[in-house]
Amino acid sequence: MFTGIVTDVGVVRAIEHANAGARITIGTAFDTNDIAIGASIACSGACLTVVDKGPSWLAFDAVPETLARTGLGTWCVGSRVNLERALRLGDELGGHMVTGHVDGQATVASRAADGDSVRVTFRLDPALARFIAEKGSVAVDGVSLTVTDVGPDHFAVALIPHTLAVTTLGDRVVGDPVNIEIDMFARYVAQLVAAPAQEVRTS
Repeated sequence: MFTGIVTDVGVVRAIEHANAGARITIGTAFDTNDIAIGASIACSGACLTVVDKGPSWLAFDAVPETLARTGLGTWCVGSRVNLERALRLGDELGGHMVTGHVDGQATVASRAADGDSVRVTFRLDPALARFIAEKGSVAVDGVSLTVTDVGPDHFAVALIPHTLAVTTLGDRVVGDPVNIEIDMFARYVAQLVAAPAQEVRTS
C-alpha cells in the first residue's frame, strides 16, 4: 500500500528483456541497505518487487501483463521514474490510499500555466473516466493528485511548483502517456451499485 507521495525520482540504468518480460534496474537515492529483497516499491505508480539491489540501485522484474498495462514498456535507459516505498504502520498518510495496481493509461492532452501552478488535462478511456470525480483523488504516474475538472473522456489537475519539481510530472508534455490508478473507494462503490442486491442473513 502507498500514499502517492513520491520520495525519490530514480533513473533507469538498464533493461534486460527475457521471455516477454523485463528486468529493470533503477538508480535511486534511497538507502538500499534499508530495503529488503522482496520489498514493494511503487515505480511511477506500478507496484514492483525488489529482486536484486546494490549501492544506489534496485532491480525489478516486470511481467508481460505489467508491460502491457502500464508505461513501463516504453521506458529506456535514462528514463526518470517516480519512486515511493511501501507505507508502514504509523506513517503519515499525506496523499490517499494507493495500491500500486495501475488501471490503465491516459495521455497528456494540454498544459497551461495558471499562476504559479500548471493546469494539466489528461485524456483517457471513458470506462476509466467514469470512476474519476471532481475534487476526488487520482494517482498519475504514482503521484496523488486532486481532480479539478472531469468530463466523459478527460480530467484535469493543478500541479503546484513543488510537485513539478520533485516528480516526473514536470517533464510531461502533450502526447505523453501516464499511468493511472483510480481511487479504490470509487471502484468498490461502483461494484456495489452494479451488483444485484442480496439478502444478508445473520444467525
